[in-house]
Amino acid sequence: MPELPEVETVRRGLSPAMEGAVIVRAQVNRPDLRWPFPDRMAERLTGARVLALRRRSKYLLADLDSGETLLVHLGMSGRMTVSGDPQGQFVSDHPAAQKHDHVVFDMDNGARVTFNDPRRFGAMDLLDTATADQHKLLSVLGPEPLGNDFHEQYLVQAFEGRNTPVKSALLDQGIIAGLGNIYVCEALFRSKISPRRKAGQISARRVATLVPVIRQVLADAIDAGGSSLKDFRQADGSLGYFQHSFDVYGREGEACKREGCDGIIDRITQSGRSSFYCGKCQR
Repeated sequence: MPELPEVETVRRGLSPAMEGAVIVRAQVNRPDLRWPFPDRMAERLTGARVLALRRRSKYLLADLDSGETLLVHLGMSGRMTVSGDPQGQFVSDHPAAQKHDHVVFDMDNGARVTFNDPRRFGAMDLLDTATADQHKLLSVLGPEPLGNDFHEQYLVQAFEGRNTPVKSALLDQGIIAGLGNIYVCEALFRSKISPRRKAGQISARRVATLVPVIRQVLADAIDAGGSSLKDFRQADGSLGYFQHSFDVYGREGEACKREGCDGIIDRITQSGRSSFYCGKCQR
């Protein structure tokens, strides 16, 4: 499932084609994805201007001049790609329609934005912009790891008394929004913290060091266009490249990359998810 860097990469790719543009035609090709589409979704979107395209956790949010906000979740295999952008940032021709093109937006600037999702675990909804933050999917989210509300004191307090493994705590979207398995594994490696450690038993000093490391891991991933392991593509259809920089994720049985460490990367299962780490230098 795309994590924060992948969704942010898609947002940045879609922004030139969507922000400030009018959806001259919205085409909805099926009644549902993970859940049913909103009533009259195509009608409500057609003619609306996109005022801003933003991200909250792993959700894309398009604020419209109609007073509604389109919420998009890419799910496991969802892609939002652009064709025909008049600024020349994307391929010039619109590709032929594909079997799993479920939602298509034709913009007044000549761009076409296509939502393709073979596994149909993605989702879309229309929210009242004024109360969007109160939506059931958004109201439970913790602070953005790249935002000002995520800081050392906050994370130290969030971990106090928690008996869950630090890996599970970092994946809790109510503590930090947008982090997923890949980037938690990478951040714990850079911080030299074992995913087995109980969150509440890690010293405040070590917990505090996680904050800048998490920020840097996410920044590095965004700069690389995210990680393409199976389905993820950027808005122009190209792959992300951060997977070539993984220190631990997916490297079970391989040598630790940390200078001076002769450990081997191990994989364990925690809460049904694979954790990759070096048992020698992560404590």
